[in-house]
Amino acid sequence: MFNNYYVYIMTNRSKTLYIGVTNDLQRRVYEHKNKLLEGFTKKYNLTKLVYYEIRNDISDAITREKQLKGWLRSKKIVLIESVNKNWIDLSEEWFK
Repeated sequence: MFNNYYVYIMTNRSKTLYIGVTNDLQRRVYEHKNKLLEGFTKKYNLTKLVYYEIRNDISDAITREKQLKGWLRSKKIVLIESVNKNWIDLSEEWFK
């Protein structure tokens, strides 16, 4: 049996970026959108999912999260725009 782990990027109107990792992307994004978690995403109103990757191994997901966090902002933007040019909220339809 395989588990999925997600490395994801949340943003806001100002395009502030937050990179995280989770084993349940829909639940985690819901928590961010509804400000159920104290911290950076709540403080800066990061409610828009603009990028995610699926990994099968938690160690790999954490390694990738750390790698992305170490990148320059410009490189993160190129990554996001490689799959989501218009910065559309990829979770927009999940909670209707």
